[in-house]
Amino acid sequence: MSGLGARDIGHRVVVRHRIPGGLTDVIGVLQAGTPERVTVRHADSTLYEIPVADIAAAKQIPETPLRPVDVEQLFLTASLGRPAVERAYIGQWLLRASAGWTGRGNSLLPAGNPGVPVAEALRQTIAFYTERGLRPQVQVRVGSPPDQEIRALGWVDARPEQSDVLVMHTTLDHVNAAPRYDVRLTERPNGDWYAAAFQGPVPEVAPKVLEGAAKAMFASVSLDGQVVAVGRGSMTGHWLGVDAIHVAEGFRRRGLGTAIVQGLARWSGPEGGRRTYLEVLLENSAALTTYTRLGYQEAYRYRYLTNR
Repeated sequence: MSGLGARDIGHRVVVRHRIPGGLTDVIGVLQAGTPERVTVRHADSTLYEIPVADIAAAKQIPETPLRPVDVEQLFLTASLGRPAVERAYIGQWLLRASAGWTGRGNSLLPAGNPGVPVAEALRQTIAFYTERGLRPQVQVRVGSPPDQEIRALGWVDARPEQSDVLVMHTTLDHVNAAPRYDVRLTERPNGDWYAAAFQGPVPEVAPKVLEGAAKAMFASVSLDGQVVAVGRGSMTGHWLGVDAIHVAEGFRRRGLGTAIVQGLARWSGPEGGRRTYLEVLLENSAALTTYTRLGYQEAYRYRYLTNR
């Protein structure tokens, strides 16, 4: 492979090759190689098939290190990727309500400046959720200033029995390899998608939340005529958020969850995606291992606080 071998497949490479009028470089992940041509996958998912006869030089290069992430910005970005049904503001702090379905959809997001003292912001928060028959909750980044200030005012863990939620991130070129399975992508999920995602009754408000993002895609894998794995992707700026991943029992540990992530990443690249995030409970060791192997790293952790 003109300087590249089978050991280089799956690694980042640079290939200098001849084009009309001169030479050009392609940088990406080496996806395949034969004696006749090599295939390089760019970060935006574009595939470059380069004849070996045109290659002037090629070599493996180090993985692109993950740039430091602005955790405050990602905290807000993750919320926009899965918007609540009802939203209101206290200054820049975001109140969310979705008929009680999911913590993210029914909690205050303290990102930015509330424009009033924290105690007053919390008083308004309590009133907002009480009016809707919901438990007052605040989603806080663990160890952040709002976490410390709100706890100092007497708020406590809303879910003390549950571990922290990790928000993990990486770049698309770590996760946009060709999936081992055929991943079906649709802009609107059908009944089979929802049946696989919930394994039971679908909360009435769930479609409004899951389908409410400005740009979203729904992925599924079917085996033997049955939908056995599903997931959802949403685009916010250059960020791809991946969530709602579920693999049916009896089909786990086969790489189906990985295929869902890869399918969504390959959709996101041409849409302008460059980075990706997802959430996982710290106690979910199997999922955490899978995502770590894919190249995801921890950005921050969050919990929910309540006044009672």
